[in-house]
Amino acid sequence: MIKNLQTKFHAEMLALYDHCARFGFRPVLFRRLVILKGGVEAAKELVFKPGTTGLERLIEAKKTDLSMEAAMTRPEYRTLFTPLEIKEAAKRLEGSATRERSRGRLTATVTNTKQA
Repeated sequence: MIKNLQTKFHAEMLALYDHCARFGFRPVLFRRLVILKGGVEAAKELVFKPGTTGLERLIEAKKTDLSMEAAMTRPEYRTLFTPLEIKEAAKRLEGSATRERSRGRLTATVTNTKQA
């Protein structure tokens, strides 16, 4: 049964690419990772990875229901993930309303402006 659930989740992760493409967003790297590692393993890896912009793009399009994080928190898939992974996915979704889009770039901030 778990194998069937993994297969279903994998298929849903691959379908996300097609859904996103309809509004001009093509998460090519996400799709490649899903193909290489499988949907569950890709989600486990990406949920803790900072700087990913896929969720941010879905927030802009008001399509967070299409996100990997949303799928991870659905009751039917909860057995595939640890409580910590589910909590992180939910945290990302909750914080999505206030987050600014980063485009995966880090910005330098000056913390000490001592002059010599």
